[in-house]
Amino acid sequence: MDSHAPTPSPARDVPPAFLAALSARFGAQCSMAAAVCAQHGRDEGSLQAPPPAAVVFAESTQDVQDAVRLAAQYGVPVIPYGAGSSLEGHLLAVQGGISIDLGRMNRVLSVNADDLTVTVQPGITRKALNDAIKDTGLFFPIDPGADASIGGMAATRASGTNAVRYGTMRENVLALEVVTASGDVIRTGTRAKKSSAGYDLTRLMVGSEGTLGLFTEVTVRLYPLPEAVSAAICSFPSIEAAVRTVIQTIQLGVPIARVELIDVNAVRMVNAHSKLHLREEPLLLMEFHGSPTGVQEQAEVVQDIAREWGGNAFEWATTPEERTRLWTARHNAYFAAVQSRPGCKAISTDTCVPISRLADCLLDSVAEADASGIPYFLVGHVGDGNFHFGYLIDPDSPDERTRAEQLNHQLVARALRMQGTCTGEHGVGIHKMDFLQEEAGEGAVAMMRAIKQALDPQNILNPGKIFTRPAR
Repeated sequence: MDSHAPTPSPARDVPPAFLAALSARFGAQCSMAAAVCAQHGRDEGSLQAPPPAAVVFAESTQDVQDAVRLAAQYGVPVIPYGAGSSLEGHLLAVQGGISIDLGRMNRVLSVNADDLTVTVQPGITRKALNDAIKDTGLFFPIDPGADASIGGMAATRASGTNAVRYGTMRENVLALEVVTASGDVIRTGTRAKKSSAGYDLTRLMVGSEGTLGLFTEVTVRLYPLPEAVSAAICSFPSIEAAVRTVIQTIQLGVPIARVELIDVNAVRMVNAHSKLHLREEPLLLMEFHGSPTGVQEQAEVVQDIAREWGGNAFEWATTPEERTRLWTARHNAYFAAVQSRPGCKAISTDTCVPISRLADCLLDSVAEADASGIPYFLVGHVGDGNFHFGYLIDPDSPDERTRAEQLNHQLVARALRMQGTCTGEHGVGIHKMDFLQEEAGEGAVAMMRAIKQALDPQNILNPGKIFTRPAR
């Protein structure tokens, strides 16, 4: 295990009798091949751990139930696996056990266009979902950088570039079907837009990172495709000028759909990776949704604000093809950065602060990153105060990793002082366990542990994540 992550409990035994029972039940749907296990024992982050002992490819809720029941019988950890795109070690088998791959559970179960909802299996990805409903005139707006699975997005309370207007998974998941630690199935929530019936178990499960149950169905909100869409790029003389433009835009109540900050380092990397020719200055990538008149009014207001802060070279992308190219380049910024330094690993940050403190937090953090000498890039969903540094380190250099982790720690501490959070959308996983204690406080974390103990007394559901607790 990486020395800079919190130390988990020791790996637990996986009895041969359990593996035999698993093979007998699942046959070809169960694999113990080294390559398959290795694939399911890593994510896109920089942390490492030994792989799971086996992988079960679930194809139904019953499959998930049976796998969890066998695991409960033998006290073996179970780790849900979606698209493998998480960044904070969520998928790592830090206490051993098996992985349950939900990727084959990828069907759209029901589209209720009149109610603006859809129910899906957890393995469907966000792009596949939007492709499946494209003829309805509706879309699902949550768009993390990776083509993540809907189940994984719900589990980490994911967000993305559209969050400033459409919210995060917290606001957009209405109901869940969940397999519990005992292998039972429960349903949380309904398709109704609101409810005051009992504890809000849906909100409890959303963001629980696989530690309280495995999602087998997810019902989410849909939105009408906007009548008019226009995207624009605007370059700025400094990061501060770009951020001040965003702050003023949000405080004036402009209903901008997307507003992304890309620093000069990220611009260079994206240009090289996506064969673009963007001006190599800090820039904002913005998108406006609404009626043609509304979009024009929004754009004019933002142009005036940007001009006050030295924004120049407003470039418009009005066709779907032009917009797709720009947003694809933004979503691929992480991969562009990693390719810019062959063999590197990216230590990603994910802080979010109140919009009024965004400039202070960003500028101090940029100064620290510049002084460190470590290559980095900066992108941010700055409309809601969320931004990401990616420190590009040599994985074989303990010194670089130490410096990057120190930068991350200083950034989180700064965000917490400003009443922000250590993670806006990536989740806690392994990497941010210590930060959660600082952010939430001992009392709140003790309550979380009590919930975990009550719902998963054997601690078999993705153990060693979010917070540490005894293995048994």
